Amino acid sequence: MVGFPRTVMLLGSGELGKEVAIAAQRLGCRVIACDRYEGAPAMQVADKVEVLPMTDASALLEVARRHRPDVVIPEIEALAVAALAELEEEGITVIPTARATAVTMNRDRIRDLAAQELSLRTARFAYAASAQELHRVAPDLGWPVVVKPVMSSSGKGQSVVNEPEELEAAWNAAMAGARGTSPRVIVEEFLRFDLEITLLTVKQRNGETLFCPPIGHEQEHGDYQCSWQPAQLSAEQLQKAQAMARTVTDNLGGAGLFGVEFFLCGDDVIFSELSPRPHDTGLVTLISQNLSEFELHIRAVLGLPIPGIATASASASRVILADESMPSVTYTGLEKALKEADTQVLLFGKPNARPGRRMGVALARDTDVTAARAKADRAAASITVMPG
Repeated sequence: MVGFPRTVMLLGSGELGKEVAIAAQRLGCRVIACDRYEGAPAMQVADKVEVLPMTDASALLEVARRHRPDVVIPEIEALAVAALAELEEEGITVIPTARATAVTMNRDRIRDLAAQELSLRTARFAYAASAQELHRVAPDLGWPVVVKPVMSSSGKGQSVVNEPEELEAAWNAAMAGARGTSPRVIVEEFLRFDLEITLLTVKQRNGETLFCPPIGHEQEHGDYQCSWQPAQLSAEQLQKAQAMARTVTDNLGGAGLFGVEFFLCGDDVIFSELSPRPHDTGLVTLISQNLSEFELHIRAVLGLPIPGIATASASASRVILADESMPSVTYTGLEKALKEADTQVLLFGKPNARPGRRMGVALARDTDVTAARAKADRAAASITVMPG
């Protein structure tokens, strides 16, 4: 049996990585936080810090080989994934696996896996490697269509296109918002869905796959704005979502928590995307569950038991956004935000701000989802991000 403490290296140190670091430290782990900039949220609580270009394979390998962590946990998409495969060959555990990280960091690879190899229901889609090709393939999907870079995060570079004349601008937006070097976009049919959900799926090393109650969420420009748990699904819809989530995570392998996203369209459940790590919409689990998504992730990563997942009757989250660029920040309104019972505010500690940047989140619990969402909205609206 492997003893503790264990050494965990985070590749990416944003707000989700910060909560993973805290969960790991509560179990006695040493945490090394890596990111491309100093002062990232997880760095503020880590035992050691490394600043490096995350897409530089040589730099990533040098840092990992110097520290020799027991476990490497990728927390962002823009990584030198070839380096992860090398580390795995050297005996370092990569979460969930090097292959899973490589497959899920690009929309084309995960979509091909889901739609073609695993035959999961997805939106109709096509790829384009140039603006000219985009003009050729988009009309077959009907209008409007959604155009996204094959690699990006938080909705960057995503746009809804209503007519052919908008395709050029959509291509340019996708290239500007893309991460990595792939000059390729995915173009999808526009789904008129009833609800978007995240199904947090926990793949254990030595146990069955577990599911948190589904989380409903709303996005704006592809970026999460609010979430609530539990989302209302029929028993049949939930069964379909769980079956698809189990199918794709079984294929990817390894261990850890996956954020699997679906669209609900009538009775149809349509696979959307997957993250092999805690999900931003799952921040609500910090107030809604006995074990948050971050604690579940660490337990699964380290092979620790998860006896059960208990959830409050209704909980919600609402993001706190910056309105403008600021080289440093301060906050007002905390006293007002925390006046109501069963309310929490997390300020992520990001060193600077830009328009629309997520700086924190308000969490609330109540007797029903409507009340919980209203309470979270009030708390978030009370916080103002100011120049520091």
